Amino acid sequence: MTSATLPSTPIPPLQDGLPILSGWDADLDAALASDAPIFLPRTNLALDQVSAGFAIALHMHQPTIPAGAKGELINHLQYMFEHPYEGDNHNAGPFAYCYARLGDFIPELVNQGCNPRVMLDYSGTLLWGLQHMGRQDILEKLRRLACDPAYQPYVEWLGTCWGHAVVPSTPIPDLKLHIRAWQHHFAAIFGLEALSRVRGFSPPEMHLPNHPDVLYAFVKTLKDCGYRWLLVQEHTIETPEGHGIAQPHLPHRLVARNAQGETAEITVLIKTQGSDTKLVAQMQPYWEAKTLRPQPLGAATVPPLVTQISDGENGGVMMNEFPSAFMRSWHEMRDQGGGRRGVVAFNGTEYLELLAASGLGPEQFPVCQAVGQHRLWQKMGDQTGTEAMAAAIQALHAEDNRFSMEGGSWTNDRSWVQGYENVMGPMERLSAQFHRTMARQASAPDGNDPLERQYRYRNALLHHLLLQTSCFRYWGQGAWTQYAEEIYQRGQAILTHNFSL
Repeated sequence: MTSATLPSTPIPPLQDGLPILSGWDADLDAALASDAPIFLPRTNLALDQVSAGFAIALHMHQPTIPAGAKGELINHLQYMFEHPYEGDNHNAGPFAYCYARLGDFIPELVNQGCNPRVMLDYSGTLLWGLQHMGRQDILEKLRRLACDPAYQPYVEWLGTCWGHAVVPSTPIPDLKLHIRAWQHHFAAIFGLEALSRVRGFSPPEMHLPNHPDVLYAFVKTLKDCGYRWLLVQEHTIETPEGHGIAQPHLPHRLVARNAQGETAEITVLIKTQGSDTKLVAQMQPYWEAKTLRPQPLGAATVPPLVTQISDGENGGVMMNEFPSAFMRSWHEMRDQGGGRRGVVAFNGTEYLELLAASGLGPEQFPVCQAVGQHRLWQKMGDQTGTEAMAAAIQALHAEDNRFSMEGGSWTNDRSWVQGYENVMGPMERLSAQFHRTMARQASAPDGNDPLERQYRYRNALLHHLLLQTSCFRYWGQGAWTQYAEEIYQRGQAILTHNFSL
């Protein structure tokens, strides 16, 4: 899409101190309307020159918490700076540098004749935190990567859920709120043209729903919001016959079928199993790609793609070992094939567009579904409907207490639901109250600005989305669940007192 077809009025970066999370849906739709290739016109790679490829993504996140000096909402990074002697908060400075350093690395590598690639996934709460802290130094480096044509196609931004919500346990009506909120916020900071190039989606905690109704809603919402592909964890998907994935280095077509028999599909790139941070920090996907050769796909043979994502700042290996390994790998590829032949790096959309240009689209990709669904469909037989599905799930769990429809994430050693009733309950109640309140407001417009642009709506939406942040269910009971309770109380008060009955 060219800039001439984009809306001429930019979205403001902030209003009344709050991030822009809603109110410009028509502008987003216009920016994302085109199906034209994004990276293909600028790529310097050709599939017939490549034996194997790899793709790496860096996930950046810090939650928003009610822990300011007067109890105000602040980003956890700010809290780390203000409380340097608690836990590992002494890493606040290194973390902040990690959020900015790709803005140094990529231009340096390009100037050295290298051909780097990296995908970036920044949560909405982190982006707001950087704005709130006045860290324009970091944001300007990110803007360079998002907006400067000189660094396309080296960098691809991935969409995500604004509040870092765990998708399988997020109320279905809220999925679109999170997805749209992140698109609004990204466009407000970096512009609609930059947003028009964001077509891959990175789910928080790599969490994929396996309940058919939730997965269907998720996939359909992604497609409705302009996304073309989704990053998934290898062990969260299976073949239609219930087997593991035989070719994880090839794109697949994820088919989501709900209880009523409706289907939605999206292309997925598969993150293979392993120690995420260590693998990316030491550039292991590059070394793994060196062991691979072209593989059959449809009637063609194509270079496979080793795909990995990890936290971009968390842990000593990522903080300290990543820079040297990252730079050294591109130098080696430059010296061995100019970074364009043999083993090379792709970004996700770039790889898929190159496949499409050679006649290989989703219809040629192997089919997959969410893990556990084969057993569910077998149990249901010819039955359809939510009641039949609920009965089948209950029967399967009675037969095998390991069977679960809670979804699968980067790790299966924890539940994001069990033991968190004191977070899940308020989260579900606030969601229901939010949607009831907004439905009532929509039926009785007050003649002011559109509801989604009003401060009271944006404030209510902010608290609603923040309550669903995964961190409140990751660190166990204690301070983090208390943060959730406080956000719930504030969100409930906003909905009760700021909206007419």
